[in-house]
Amino acid sequence: MLSWRALIATTLDVVAILSSVLVAGLIVFLVIARYVLELSVVGLHEVILLFAVFLYMFGAIIASKKREHLTVDWLQQRLVSERAKAWHDLTIAAITLIVTGFFLAWTYWMLDWGLKRPQVTPGLRIPLWIPQLAILAAAVGCNLYALRDLVDAIRRLGR
Repeated sequence: MLSWRALIATTLDVVAILSSVLVAGLIVFLVIARYVLELSVVGLHEVILLFAVFLYMFGAIIASKKREHLTVDWLQQRLVSERAKAWHDLTIAAITLIVTGFFLAWTYWMLDWGLKRPQVTPGLRIPLWIPQLAILAAAVGCNLYALRDLVDAIRRLGR
């Protein structure tokens, strides 16, 4: 049986891979339909954009999980002591937690507003709360991984 961590990792990977394949495949289909078959497929851009949002947001969660998000490590490379490195990581984790906290609040307000005033895409009438859920998932995931990093840095300082 899969642990909850393995289940989360597998789910993130499946969503990212499926979204990647769908974005690439649908773009290829769009080009062939338009330029080879001379067909206009209504709403296809909306579907591609929907899967692209899921790809980007779940990619952000995966990067946070692996600690591979964008970082500037100039200072970190120059720190010698493990205690200084732990303080540096604690500072970064605290800042990241604050920023992702704002991201989480903003996303909640966006989704709440979107549910109170439902909007849909023009072609296929896809509810906009669907891609907003991907943004909310990224906000929650990145916030939780920032919390994990904060706890890890605090533990390293306690040694």
